[in-house]
Amino acid sequence: MAKNKARTSSPRQESKKTMVNLKFDEMPAQWYNILPDLPEPLPPPRDPEGGPSRVQNLPNLMIGECLQQEFSTERWIDIPGGIMDLYVKAGRPRPLFRATNLEKRLDTPARLYYKSEFFSPTGSHKVNTALAQCWYAKQQGFARVTTETGAGQWGTALSYAAAVTGLKCTVFWVRSVYNWKKDRLSFMKLLGAEVYASPSPMTEVGKALYDKNPEHVGSLGIAISEGLEDSQKDPKATYCLGSVLNHVLMHQTIIGQETQKQFELFDDYPDIVISCLGGGSNFGGFALPFVGDVLKKGKKIKFIAAQSKVAPNLQGKYEYDFADYAEITPMLMMYTLGHKVDMEPIKADGLRYHGCSPIISLLRNKGYIDTVAYPGDEKYVFETAKLFMETEGWLPAPESAYSVCAAIEEAIKCKELGEKKTIAFNVSGHGFLDIHGYRSVLGLE
Repeated sequence: MAKNKARTSSPRQESKKTMVNLKFDEMPAQWYNILPDLPEPLPPPRDPEGGPSRVQNLPNLMIGECLQQEFSTERWIDIPGGIMDLYVKAGRPRPLFRATNLEKRLDTPARLYYKSEFFSPTGSHKVNTALAQCWYAKQQGFARVTTETGAGQWGTALSYAAAVTGLKCTVFWVRSVYNWKKDRLSFMKLLGAEVYASPSPMTEVGKALYDKNPEHVGSLGIAISEGLEDSQKDPKATYCLGSVLNHVLMHQTIIGQETQKQFELFDDYPDIVISCLGGGSNFGGFALPFVGDVLKKGKKIKFIAAQSKVAPNLQGKYEYDFADYAEITPMLMMYTLGHKVDMEPIKADGLRYHGCSPIISLLRNKGYIDTVAYPGDEKYVFETAKLFMETEGWLPAPESAYSVCAAIEEAIKCKELGEKKTIAFNVSGHGFLDIHGYRSVLGLE
């Protein structure tokens, strides 16, 4: 007689499921456009009272297909096969992890899940729209793309996308970040991009500020103006935007759609959805498919946008404002701090933007989105990122640290209240090129 009973289940079956991913043929083949599902029509862009029409100039500023998507009323937009191929090469689909070690450390009854957008050639979610925009630009016959960047993740993503689609790329980078992220600057240059500290002497907008103060710290609003102006000088160039506008958030919804399918595999569903927010691209990409569930299916979800007190745009005024410093863009109905506001530099500079996406602003105005803003010294936020790294092993980007912080706070609330809620948060990028920022804030020597 055998002394040991045969195993009735494999070690894999007995272990706790901590990660799920999708197969290629399960990856979403369409982007989700939330415009037809919003509780009321989105206020359209408009012109200021004086000066030339910014709205009529949009076809000269944007890629044609992206402009059509910006105002489309179709709920689903097919992802072209060429872009799908680029997505696969860029690591899509990306896993959803259960943060079991973090749950144990916090001793919380909450279930914590995080989406791994850091599994990307450039380290962030930004490639999702960069690849789409560059593919469309190539199809339209452009030879060069221009843009701005704050933290550097978007500039790196567009540099990568331009390289793999055969385009040249010019990036205007907020000077306060350009000065300390030497490795990311090298990353962009390795991809063949031209990168200028903004404000720069390369454009009229930048030169006016640069001549007054060559050490001007810069802002995303100023860098946007420089990218727009530069594209207008070259008929073979077009401008690409990394956040705020509708088509950008739509391209990013592949994140949330994947996550919805992955929660089905986990046999779970989020009560709380969290991400950091600057202009709104990663928050929108992660949250909007779930917002669609709320609007169309009556689901109950709490949405939290994690921000910095240096730039708490969702706590600003809900009004029409320009998206850039030099007033080249149309005015957008959004929560804003004012397009010429001065903001202190922070290490999570991707959150340092004066305005928020019109879609997210409308949802915030209608009570669908909550917001929390953390102190500008960032010590508290980065300490929670360190806790996440100690337990889950991943170093989040400084911006993503805000998402981690808000998720941990919600998990602690669950412990205090004895609530077994499911919390989903997006880790929109890794912090491997941001260690200097962590070292300076946390005093790691």
